[in-house]
Amino acid sequence: MRDIFARYNYHEIRTPIFEDTALFSRSVGEETDIVSKEMFTWEDKARAQSEKAQSLTLRPENTAGVVRAYIEHRLGDKGTLQKLYYIGPQFRRERPQKGRYRQFYQIGAEIIGPPSAGSESPARDAEVLEMLATILDEVGLRDWNLQLNSVGCAEDRARYNQALREALQPVVHQMCADCQRRAETNPLRVLDCKHPEDQPIIEKLPKIGEYLDEPCRQHFAEVRAMLDAVGVPYSINERMVRGLDYYTRTTFEFTHGGLGAQSAVLGGGRYDGLSESLDGPKAPGIGFAIGEDRLILALQSQGEQPATKIQAFVAPLGAGMNQHALKLARELRRAGIDSDLGDENFRLKKSFELAEKAGAQFIVIVGENEVAADQFAVKNLATGEQVTVARADLSAYLRK
Repeated sequence: MRDIFARYNYHEIRTPIFEDTALFSRSVGEETDIVSKEMFTWEDKARAQSEKAQSLTLRPENTAGVVRAYIEHRLGDKGTLQKLYYIGPQFRRERPQKGRYRQFYQIGAEIIGPPSAGSESPARDAEVLEMLATILDEVGLRDWNLQLNSVGCAEDRARYNQALREALQPVVHQMCADCQRRAETNPLRVLDCKHPEDQPIIEKLPKIGEYLDEPCRQHFAEVRAMLDAVGVPYSINERMVRGLDYYTRTTFEFTHGGLGAQSAVLGGGRYDGLSESLDGPKAPGIGFAIGEDRLILALQSQGEQPATKIQAFVAPLGAGMNQHALKLARELRRAGIDSDLGDENFRLKKSFELAEKAGAQFIVIVGENEVAADQFAVKNLATGEQVTVARADLSAYLRK
């Protein structure tokens, strides 16, 4: 992931594990499930009588924290696009199940900046989606599906919310308790409902694409045209609005059939008004978060195994050989050779077993004769071929 981010000129940002609770209620939305049900929140005791206790929350997602950091550290003053990525844990009080954990891990990225730097351009959306397709292809995930939609601007959403209220009024009493509440407070969230019995009603509700203004329609058309041009396949999902209130215009999910009910591997979208809602400057942006746990589950569903990473297992044989083996392993590691180390008390058979379990490509034997001659027996564990290699040539041989 880090290699691909560097290729696309992203740089790492690290934000705190917890933030002021108000950051999430203002950005993610009071009526979202995340804020209303799922956050781990507590009061930090005041240290003095003049202080008020501060409400803190373990971060349930990281976009709000990145935008908070963007504002606080005046990154917009640079006048350039900020292309930032993060890797770390998030926390939600949910019912644990396959692919859904209370502490889970995300790999995410954001492009954010002043409009003068091109942050509103549909090219940014297409670049993010093309990078995500590249990431999934390069980690080996097959048969992923990109679902795409536009939720328009704030004015579009207001018109759409009113249309939803009117459409829900005669049928909402047939829906679950959550939908009945959402129909009053934030009708858009009704589309997030996962209750199977509510889906036939939701299918008949108006579609947001019917309420987009012309600039939003044009923006979405340009995003799709660029994806077509670079050959990134996608499907339109007009019911997908994502579960956070800050999204505008382009929203998306990449799904995979190997995950069952929790099929989304990653998701994201554009959030052009988020900085301003947090009292920051105008700074349109777009970002995503990959569920690292879900990505690994999806790869495992394909039968993928971790790639071999250890090139050499250094096996000391006989008393007094540990120091010689450690010295040789140090030389190999400093030459860029991934190496593991055995122990002089292991029999040769056990050293071979451990080398194979470690996924090593070669075992390098360090015994009295090898040390005296300053050359070592090297066996290819895949082919069984064994050769003798001088110390000076060993790292080059293993690398080749």
